[in-house]
Amino acid sequence: MNRRDVLAATAAAAISSTLTTRSAMSAKPKPVPPVARQEPRRIEQLGRVRTDEYAWMKDDNWQKVLHDPKLIKADVKAHLDAENAYFKAMMASTEPLQATMFEEMKGRVKEDDSSVPAPDGPWEYYTRFETGAQHPFYCRRPRGKADGEQILLDAEALARGKAFSEVGAAAHSPDHSLFAYAEDAQGSEVYRIYVKDLATGQILPGPVEDTYADFTFSPDSQWLFWTHRDENGRPDKIVRRPARGGAGSDVLVYHEEDEGFFIGVSTLAADTFIAIGCGNQETSEVRLIPASDPTATPVVVEPRKVGVLYDLEQWGDAFVIRTNAGDAVDFKLVKAPVATPGAAHWKDFVPHEPGRMIMGITAFKGHLARLEKADALNRVVVLNSRGDETVLRFDEEAYAVSLEGGYEYDTTTLRFVYQSPTTPKQWFDHDMATGQRTLRKTQEIPSGHNPADYVTRRLNAMASDGQEVPIFVLMKKGTKLDGSAPLLLYGYGSYGSSNEPTFNIRQFSLVDRGWVWAVACVRGGAEKGRGWFLDGRKFTKKNTFTDFIACAEHLHGAGYGKPANTVAFGRSAGGMLMGSITNMRPDLFAGVIAGVPFVDVLNTMSDPSLPLTPPEWPEWGNPLTDPEAYDYIESYAGYEQVAAKAYPAVLAYAGLSDPRVTYWEPEKWTSRLRRHTTSSNPILLWVNMEAGHAGSAGRFDYLKEVARDLAFATWAVDRGWTRA
Repeated sequence: MNRRDVLAATAAAAISSTLTTRSAMSAKPKPVPPVARQEPRRIEQLGRVRTDEYAWMKDDNWQKVLHDPKLIKADVKAHLDAENAYFKAMMASTEPLQATMFEEMKGRVKEDDSSVPAPDGPWEYYTRFETGAQHPFYCRRPRGKADGEQILLDAEALARGKAFSEVGAAAHSPDHSLFAYAEDAQGSEVYRIYVKDLATGQILPGPVEDTYADFTFSPDSQWLFWTHRDENGRPDKIVRRPARGGAGSDVLVYHEEDEGFFIGVSTLAADTFIAIGCGNQETSEVRLIPASDPTATPVVVEPRKVGVLYDLEQWGDAFVIRTNAGDAVDFKLVKAPVATPGAAHWKDFVPHEPGRMIMGITAFKGHLARLEKADALNRVVVLNSRGDETVLRFDEEAYAVSLEGGYEYDTTTLRFVYQSPTTPKQWFDHDMATGQRTLRKTQEIPSGHNPADYVTRRLNAMASDGQEVPIFVLMKKGTKLDGSAPLLLYGYGSYGSSNEPTFNIRQFSLVDRGWVWAVACVRGGAEKGRGWFLDGRKFTKKNTFTDFIACAEHLHGAGYGKPANTVAFGRSAGGMLMGSITNMRPDLFAGVIAGVPFVDVLNTMSDPSLPLTPPEWPEWGNPLTDPEAYDYIESYAGYEQVAAKAYPAVLAYAGLSDPRVTYWEPEKWTSRLRRHTTSSNPILLWVNMEAGHAGSAGRFDYLKEVARDLAFATWAVDRGWTRA
């Protein structure tokens, strides 16, 4: 990454250090943080007034900056460069540890790895890496053969010479003649779709511009459909062109008028329809185009109704529809004729069971598989055409299982992935007709891994209102539960996204050093069903924060760490969690890592030009029109609630090209924290000037960023910063 230290040196000459440690003073001058200028901006809204002294950090030209980061305002860039230089100087002592941890994690990666091939007609498709490569090859070979490989895309070559390159989606046409891929070349999630003729190896002229990594070929391979993004970065149109056509042949298929709805396009598993999905967190609608007539006007399955969600697959002569209609909070399955799929014809198929959330369905010619979640653990249920059900069962106390979609509808093979915090990923093919299970691949850990050396536990913390909050814990066998082991507590808790007890090579660089790694399954996620999500959003959002605090207190009480050696960690909406708990209970943590943190909630939800604001009003409330929403958001927002407190050590990081959580949110937050903290604990900000929300695209570059986080956690505990 290109970072410059010049501005920090200039700042150091003008600002006295605010940091003290228990160790003796070094002869070398201490790094000093940049001091952001204050330009108080009075904001009046719904009869309420707030002052934002750092509003200037938002580049008024932010849409263009997303496309070209070099266009950022000079004063904003100068401050970000100074923050990066200060971060680098403060973390200099950890660089050997970062390098060691990076090599450890890299040693757990099989460098020349490949995916299990997915069969489709005469071919089987897969990805593979070469030793040392950051990006994969997309390949195919004749079905059932070990040779005859054809390279469809060399993503390593595609990325060569670029500061950022990520292939967000790739797919072959059903007739196997074309290959399309979507590349983001700046980290802003502005994709360009290219189509390759596999007979000639040539990229067809006229790539699709200003799109998402969301496209599909029509089942007859004659058309390409994709999702267009508007000038504010929101999906607004579904567009079609001939699969071998250019920009001049684009045709508008559907325009979504509601700026609060996301849209996307796909094909049903049976290849009988092209589906356009529209919706937000509480309402959805599906429109279908028959595969036999890809240029037909989309037809609505059931008109949108606020609070009703549904999606569907075709199974035989009927649609199977997953929906929450009729107070089915955790979803049920209904069936409807293909000719008349509207709600008037829905008949219950798999009834609603409170606490058992139907997460999704996968249709095959003779079987229907569904993924369910109950009490924070997943299971797979297979139904045959006679109505017989088979439940795939697993033995570990905490585990994760997921379905891995394939290309074929007329098959009895269901592929799933099993893993746990101690068990590396395993890919299985399950024969739905015979029940036979075949292990296709086990994740290889080249540096070695013995599951018996570790312990996974499932705990429950008691929330303030009596709810039990699940916690997954990973630690080395023999770890003493006397509070002496350092603890990293991770949380998310938004959008109904569940934390899964997965295997993660990153965790072991702390766990092998005696740490306890814990994951708090707080409300706002869906670990205990959709009701768990609904009880942690909008006007119940504070449950997310108090649940996390309850988890920390429970772990401390049970000997899994103590406040002086606990680090909290969350990203994105999990970073919003970090902002709130840092204000609410700074005494519980020695350090806080807030990755791309959504901490400026009130200002962001009051700016309808930002990409995610209108679609997320159902999630957080609309402070532009609803005084209750304004007051509630203000009462927990990380940025708004900063006050004179003894804050722990904080590391926040951002991506300059991030359209989801814009760089100025953590920039403003850390500046305000630094000005108000009454402790000597450092407040650090690092901004990736060449990437977006997910960080670096290369698999090894990303591990370097992980090593930075883990080294900060160790540093925050080991340095013993005072809380005076």
